[in-house]
Amino acid sequence: MKKTTEDWLESAEGDLRLIQMIIHQEDLTHLSAFHAQQSIEKSFKALIEENDLGFIKTHSLETLFGKVRKFILMEMNLDLLTLLDQLYIDARYPGELGLLPNGKPTAEEAKEFYSLAVQLHEAVKSTCR
Repeated sequence: MKKTTEDWLESAEGDLRLIQMIIHQEDLTHLSAFHAQQSIEKSFKALIEENDLGFIKTHSLETLFGKVRKFILMEMNLDLLTLLDQLYIDARYPGELGLLPNGKPTAEEAKEFYSLAVQLHEAVKSTCR
């Protein structure tokens, strides 16, 4: 595994550890979702790096998934990727920004986002070994 790939995966794992610390705090579901998005993005970028697909300057999970889908050895929930794309950066700002179409992510949605991020991280680590 390339050093840069390891760095992306380590950074993704940091987001996962942070989610573990806040996942049960219902007032922080938007931040759990944001860090799940970040972990997934970094896991995708690890695959891009490992497979020499070039630098891709985007934060869109759907776009990144399109570049790496043939390297991922797991079933991907595209609906969750779409939801995470909808609240990406805005989740870090107050007010109505960073919300899903129906408002702040529920605790259940936050757990689903986290689960997807964990599964993807593990799948990418296994693929890149």
